[in-house]
Amino acid sequence: MVIEGTALGSVLAGVILAVLVGVAMWLLYLGLRAQRGAAAAIAANARLEALIASAPALAMVVRTDGRLELADRLADWFGLSPAPRYLADLAGGTTGLTAEDAAGLAEDVAAAQKAGRPFARAVHAQGSQRSLMIHGARAPRDLQAPGGVVLWVFDATGSQAEIARLADEGAAAHAAFDALTGLIEAAPLPMWYRGADMRLAMVNSAYVAAVEGVDAEDVVRRGVELIEGSGVGGPLASAVLARDTDLPQMQAMPATIRGARRMLRVHDVPLPGGGVAGFAVDIEELEQARSGIKRFGDAQRAMLDRLSAGVVQFAADRTLIFSNQPFQRLFAMKSEWLSDRPEFDRVLERMREANRLPEVRDFPGWKAERRDWFFATGGAIEENWHLPGGVHLRVVAQPLPDGGLLLIFEDRTEQVQLASARDTLLRVRTATFDNLFEALGVFAADGRLQIWNNKFRALWGFDEEFLATHPRVDALSEAAATRLSNPSRARLIGDLVRAATVERQQRGGRVAFADGRHFEFAAVPLPDGNGLFTMLDISDSRRIERALRDRNEALEAADQVKTAFVANMSYELRTPLTSISGFAEMLSEGYAGKLSKAADSYVDAILESVGRLGMLVDEVLDLTQNEGKTPPLEFLDVDLERVAHIAADAARTAAKKKQQDFAVEIQPSTGSIKGDAERLRQVIDHLLKHAVTGTPERGRILLHTDGTAKAARIVVSDDGGGMDAAAVARAFDRFAPGAGAPGSDFGLGLPLAKQFVEAHGGTIQLVSEPGEGTLITVELPRR
Repeated sequence: MVIEGTALGSVLAGVILAVLVGVAMWLLYLGLRAQRGAAAAIAANARLEALIASAPALAMVVRTDGRLELADRLADWFGLSPAPRYLADLAGGTTGLTAEDAAGLAEDVAAAQKAGRPFARAVHAQGSQRSLMIHGARAPRDLQAPGGVVLWVFDATGSQAEIARLADEGAAAHAAFDALTGLIEAAPLPMWYRGADMRLAMVNSAYVAAVEGVDAEDVVRRGVELIEGSGVGGPLASAVLARDTDLPQMQAMPATIRGARRMLRVHDVPLPGGGVAGFAVDIEELEQARSGIKRFGDAQRAMLDRLSAGVVQFAADRTLIFSNQPFQRLFAMKSEWLSDRPEFDRVLERMREANRLPEVRDFPGWKAERRDWFFATGGAIEENWHLPGGVHLRVVAQPLPDGGLLLIFEDRTEQVQLASARDTLLRVRTATFDNLFEALGVFAADGRLQIWNNKFRALWGFDEEFLATHPRVDALSEAAATRLSNPSRARLIGDLVRAATVERQQRGGRVAFADGRHFEFAAVPLPDGNGLFTMLDISDSRRIERALRDRNEALEAADQVKTAFVANMSYELRTPLTSISGFAEMLSEGYAGKLSKAADSYVDAILESVGRLGMLVDEVLDLTQNEGKTPPLEFLDVDLERVAHIAADAARTAAKKKQQDFAVEIQPSTGSIKGDAERLRQVIDHLLKHAVTGTPERGRILLHTDGTAKAARIVVSDDGGGMDAAAVARAFDRFAPGAGAPGSDFGLGLPLAKQFVEAHGGTIQLVSEPGEGTLITVELPRR
């Protein structure tokens, strides 16, 4: 039992020992682990202390009672020594925080303690001249400061300076941006900005107005483009090219602005951020001006080609840029050579080769002088070139504002020749004037005597010194009055000159000189505005005129005596004709007994001759009584148809005796007229008697009448022997031999008919040819 007890104790002791060893080993392990943990904690604490020491921010804890836990370094930041114990101690008067900052910080800490709201406040340390940034939050539990607040204090002195500098720069940039924005907004040009995605981000008011948008936001939101189209060459393509190449782009594109088609020059400028700024300049007026200038230049050159003068233009580098066709012809230059734009010197040399320059001894010096024309400042330069062959050129050199030169070559050969011919003509005219029989004087528009000949001076007896003063016409008239038989007639000179120079009318007159001579004056307007005054001596013609007038008066008196004699003889013939007619009729009626057949034929012949003689006497009386004047007429309504029938009936007997075919055509349109019925019947009688007498036996005679609303017409025609031209010319002449016809059998019928027709205001025409008969037409107006 003891052995068993001993063994059990040994085992129990071994177990206890083993347990104690195990516990010791465990304790040793825990100690070693704690030692390692303490060492790690110490190292970590050291690292944290070092990190905190080098950190830009320092921490302090504000407990609920206001006590502070902070490092000395942080107190130094506040400019306080020793370190403050309470929050209120941070305001130290001349050190620490300002009272305003301290009060604000206390309010923030109280708010954080109560509501747990974090805060941030910038304060200024007076003692250290530091700018501090304090961030505060409720203290975590691990700090074992229940209700406290942890304040992290950052030294923001450098940051605040940078912030202030950046604030100033920001303010300046903001002001510049505002100014730039105002400038862009006020700019009359459409301006815009595109983001990197090429979408519109900003537009100005001019852009909005151009696209007729509501406002800038509306235009940007809808992405309204100023230029239509987005394909190759469109506005987006130009902007993309500017963005991708980082180079400004410019192109001209058409656009519709306020309903009008305009040409815009669009500029796209790349910006550093990937966006593109753009603006558009309206160049429509510029394009129109350019087009107008081009058209003007083309028209000017076309006009210069049509000029007779040669024109050539040189640029500032003295190369030829234009020459017209007359220049090429004048100087024998080919257009192919001129198209190479030769220089001024080469052109002069080519002119010399063509023998189109004046002959000079020092050609290089002469050429250098002409080269100076490019720099002339006194305006146009003019020269006259005398070329071989008698050619005269007028050369005008006009320096141009751009440094070029314009040359004009005018061929004045013909003008020089004309001037020479003009001088010759003037000398010939002067010699002619001085030797003319007429007296001539040329007066200007102001009435002054300009030119006169020797005849003019000698005729009026003027002194050469007086005429050399070119006196006015009034003074000249006054000086000439003493030479006239009636001095008041001198005014005629002034009247005639004024009519020619002012009224531009030709007038004339006659005056008598005191010495008995007579002159005819005339004033003729000249093309140059002057007036030509002429004087012609008509003394001889006046004497001849007076002699002719006396002779005419004597002839008229003799004609009156002849007319009176014929009239008296006609009246005297009526008495024996009446007696012869009466006795012949008594014999024919058998009052003296029955006559033989031969005696009857003799009596009939007597009666026929008496009738013819009586008719001639009546006609002579009609002609002599009127003496070419309109015979007295009694104008009444006359039925012309009835008058024509009566005349036709009277002529039918004579036509029947000659077995003539007498046709009468009285148309209803003949109607009636105002006139003298007896005279109208005599007109038809005379015409029919003329036809019957001039038509042989078995001939044909026609009486035709008709009319219109304005006139009545009478036509008498026959197929007799007709009349030659001489007989037709004197058919109506009452004093022609055998008046009215080539034979003496026609009497005075046609002159009387003409007289009566014209007295009614009508016309009579006779048409006849030998062997073709005669046609007489009378037209009488309806009054």
